[in-house]
Amino acid sequence: MSQSRETQRKSEPQLADYPHRVNDVIRYGDLDPQGHVNNAVFATYFESGRVAMFRNEDLSIGVDNATFVLVRQEIDFLRELRWPGDVVIGTALAAFGRTSFTVAQAIFHDGACAAVGRATMVMLDTTTRRPRPLAPAEIARLEQWKHRGA
Repeated sequence: MSQSRETQRKSEPQLADYPHRVNDVIRYGDLDPQGHVNNAVFATYFESGRVAMFRNEDLSIGVDNATFVLVRQEIDFLRELRWPGDVVIGTALAAFGRTSFTVAQAIFHDGACAAVGRATMVMLDTTTRRPRPLAPAEIARLEQWKHRGA
């Protein structure tokens, strides 16, 4: 293996970098006319990963009288996905702001990373529907889900 190929392989996201993981199935209906999973479906896989993490009461991520909303999403496509198959969506928290945080995610198929994504989530007060600052205690609770990679 050439040096640049080895370096590239080491720099690819690893599933172990993401403390929360969820499985999903590649559905025949996910395909586009080119026979691979449509780009919009990657966003749906990422949503499944975020929802599985933030809606799981056992993880203690919820905040009383608040909800998290998506305000930005970006995706880098690395490999095609084809039917049939399964994917694993890894999710982690990458950074915290005053009222928001960044979620780092990756989609894996057969051990290889097919896409990476970043999403910005803002915490909204459920009564006022306005952004609300993340309290230090809330950040401390979320810290356990920090991204473990480079």
